[in-house]
Amino acid sequence: MAEIVVRPMEVKGQSQEPVRVFCENGANLLQALLDAGIFVDNACSGKGICGKCKVKVLKGSLSETSETEKKVLKEQELADGIRLSCLAEVTGDVEIALLQKERKHKVLTGGYIPEFQKDEHESGYGVAIDIGTTTVVTALIELSTGKEIANASMINAQKHFGLDVLTRITYEYENPKTGVRELQEAIVKSINAMLSEVCQEAGVRRRCIREIDVAANCTMMHMLLGVDARSIGRAPYKPEFLSARTLPAREIGIEAAEDTVLYCLPQVSAYIGADIVAGAYVCEMQKAKGNVLFIDIGTNGEIVLASKGKLLCCSCAAGPALEGMNISSGMRATEGAVEDVEISEEGITLKVIGDQTPVGICGSGILAVLRELLKSGIVKKTGVFVKKDKLAETDYRYPMIRMNGTKREFILKEKPELLITQGDVRQVQLAKGAILSGFTALCNKAGIQMEELDRVMIAGQFGAHLPADSLTGTGILPKAVEDKLVYVGNSSKTGAYMTLMSDRIKREMEELAEQMEYMELAETENYERIFTECMIFPS
Repeated sequence: MAEIVVRPMEVKGQSQEPVRVFCENGANLLQALLDAGIFVDNACSGKGICGKCKVKVLKGSLSETSETEKKVLKEQELADGIRLSCLAEVTGDVEIALLQKERKHKVLTGGYIPEFQKDEHESGYGVAIDIGTTTVVTALIELSTGKEIANASMINAQKHFGLDVLTRITYEYENPKTGVRELQEAIVKSINAMLSEVCQEAGVRRRCIREIDVAANCTMMHMLLGVDARSIGRAPYKPEFLSARTLPAREIGIEAAEDTVLYCLPQVSAYIGADIVAGAYVCEMQKAKGNVLFIDIGTNGEIVLASKGKLLCCSCAAGPALEGMNISSGMRATEGAVEDVEISEEGITLKVIGDQTPVGICGSGILAVLRELLKSGIVKKTGVFVKKDKLAETDYRYPMIRMNGTKREFILKEKPELLITQGDVRQVQLAKGAILSGFTALCNKAGIQMEELDRVMIAGQFGAHLPADSLTGTGILPKAVEDKLVYVGNSSKTGAYMTLMSDRIKREMEELAEQMEYMELAETENYERIFTECMIFPS
């Protein structure tokens, strides 16, 4: 048995006691920390790719530094005793320091709510929940008034099994006997913690909760109900169920009264889940006149187009760059993340979440940087950095670019160092190409031009913090629709609230899911050509 002494990241003016963790000799360090409830960012789920799980060895030793670590870590980091915890084994007692603190996430809890007729209730309470891959949002509702009397949000406890749905599905593959149960227990644990929080805040007893309504993506819905999600991760990508589900909340471990009902909203396909059905309903896509586009931008960009009486939808694999992952200085939208940027002859101005010292760049910040790099001519429409030797030394852009061997990098900030590399630009370029190609393919199928869109509804955590000029300045959307953008906030939670308050809306949302026609982009005619063209940035 080995002891790991874990020292939290030092925070000015705060003193924190070390945490002691015990594990078997030979145990994986990252897994030992996660098992003890210590959060360590691991975007690649322990594959040694993302480089986010760094720790510093203060005393004792770990297994020999691997060749992968030597490639991922800088020479100075290796000299300072920095290790990737996912690739290190505990060989005896060791003392380490965390290089990150669990920061407060910027979580979207509200949004647009259309007017609707509520059912009559004399008493009791209900709960509306939006389960996202990253965050879970809960609202406690007084049924007699429809008023939200308390809300809570937290990071999805499944983060320990991976930061995206595919790595969590992979966990089920790798742990066929226990994976489904472990993932269900994690999300139910999050829900129970938030129910305790909202009930305590409002002074409401749990036994007074009559119904809990949940909107989530298809994978999260499977994992909540303890249904094997592996079929979602392999061709032909067929979920085990798509219809709405009603069951006793206690059946899956939610700590509620015996008669509390759990209602799970309907879905369309493996990658168009109940969260998108909820969003489409909230935005009244089923009643839309003209051409209306709805998108929830994230790792997967889910898109719905209402045109000529039809509802077409698709999902495009934007990748994690727009959530700050797979970016050299990337991070999630937490305190200390750069969320907006301005580049001018006067220099570089940063807007940082929480007005903290910048420590990384979140998704909206990545797009803002690229918008400014394109506007200033530092990056060309092909996505390539301008050559430094083509700039005069008196050019304000000259000191912003540096050579790292033969590669060009943009210096966003020197201390602490925040860089944008050619690889970062490519990651955003791929995301932009995926999203725009989804828009284009849907418009092509509907027989309309992008400029003919009457409204573009943007939902979700990422979209809410995204200025219109970042979307059009990077070419994700054409300039022609910039004044047609409407931000609707957390439409997934709003949809769960509406079904909670109206049985009629439950039925209508189930009908809407049946009407939505899913389109597989990979099977679309000339899709590769469309995608390639959509990767070009605006000039």
